[in-house]
Amino acid sequence: MLDAVLKSIDDNIGASLDRLFQLLRIDSISTDPAYRDSCRRAADWLVGELAGIGFAASSRTTPGHPIVVGHHDGPGPHALFYAHYDVQPVDPVDLWETPPFEPRMVTRPDGRKWIAARGAADDKGQLMTFLEAARAWKAVAGKLPARVTMLFEGEEESGSTNLKPFLAANAAELKADIALVCDTSMWSRDRAAITTSLRGLVAEEVTVTAASRDLHSGMYGAAARNPIHVLASILADLHDAAGRVTLDGFYDGVPDVPPEIKRQWAGLDFDPAEFLGDVGLSIPAGERGRSVLEQIWVRPTAEVNGIFGGYTKPGFKTVIPAEASAKVSFRLVGDQDPERIAQSFQAFVRAGLPADCQVKFISYGGSGAQRLPLDGPWLPRVARALADEWGQEPALVGAGGSIPVVGDFAAVLGLNSVMVGFGLDDDRIHSPNEKYDLTSFHGGVRSWARILAALGE
Repeated sequence: MLDAVLKSIDDNIGASLDRLFQLLRIDSISTDPAYRDSCRRAADWLVGELAGIGFAASSRTTPGHPIVVGHHDGPGPHALFYAHYDVQPVDPVDLWETPPFEPRMVTRPDGRKWIAARGAADDKGQLMTFLEAARAWKAVAGKLPARVTMLFEGEEESGSTNLKPFLAANAAELKADIALVCDTSMWSRDRAAITTSLRGLVAEEVTVTAASRDLHSGMYGAAARNPIHVLASILADLHDAAGRVTLDGFYDGVPDVPPEIKRQWAGLDFDPAEFLGDVGLSIPAGERGRSVLEQIWVRPTAEVNGIFGGYTKPGFKTVIPAEASAKVSFRLVGDQDPERIAQSFQAFVRAGLPADCQVKFISYGGSGAQRLPLDGPWLPRVARALADEWGQEPALVGAGGSIPVVGDFAAVLGLNSVMVGFGLDDDRIHSPNEKYDLTSFHGGVRSWARILAALGE
């Protein structure tokens, strides 16, 4: 049956692209209130497409943009598939080669073809790979090999404000065996990837105050405490000479990478010198003895994202500022506790303050890291399906950033997420001239058809 489904996908890829282009023409920019009607139109379009292939689908009202939910029965386990239909703003428009909501197929001089439009890769093209795979199964078999719920969000690009409350309010309806998230990338154009871990995040703003007002550096220099000096010294002490973070208890709950994963990473086509060279660097600056892939995927970090104080405008002003501030973020892994990390950071700063300085903090929240169990029932099935499609084992990768919905699924629904996407590093997401390779779209549809079959075994 699977072979017939794959043939149907190949035979009807033109019609699948036509439907993708219809969705891409809808300018569903979630962050701009002027496009509210467009977001609703995109949601309604998706409801129609789901209903057309037998899903019980509806557009659910939220205080923001609608969330689309569709259910389809099946004999196998229950999979919850997540994607988002909203897109980033298109500014600056003058950098686009063609209008961002007039999708077109581009053929490059080397024969490579891609779909150019806002949302082509993030996330409408990814969304449609799964929808078209389900369509092919229904067309050939009249049913799906697994029970499927579709969940399409309309506010991912504007903070997902209403998603977590929606999940909590509808937890019984959305409860499933596994979540499938497609907002990720391949390892390369011809090798799929499964993202097995996401780092968590803690974000803090710290302000150190010394004198009661800004001071003339000629009158008070050396005698008066300079909060920029104080804060810079504290921040410099966040790392030791080996690159390790010095906060008390920082590495509690940080696991070692399993040897089999390290071996797989060693076999990946990854050049640390090229990775750093692309941004004008050459020397890894993280923990000594850790590979670059470990540093960016599975090791915790402490980074100063901004530091400011005193006079920073054009010209010069000889001032000792009354206060200095910094924004500091921590990427978390394993079982690191976001609240404990924030408390440890604040205690570290207070311990470094001279007696005549004060400090205040603004906390921007935090989230824990997420991991897909390597010994669970789902990863081997998905990996086998992807290997069958792409001719080689998928790379099991970590992600240096966070995907908030994965944490929400874990916290609210108790679900692990299998993160499989078909984007590429050069897709220009969030930038002018966004694109999605035709091989990503076509191979993505075929891959999800195989994954559905594997899940239903």
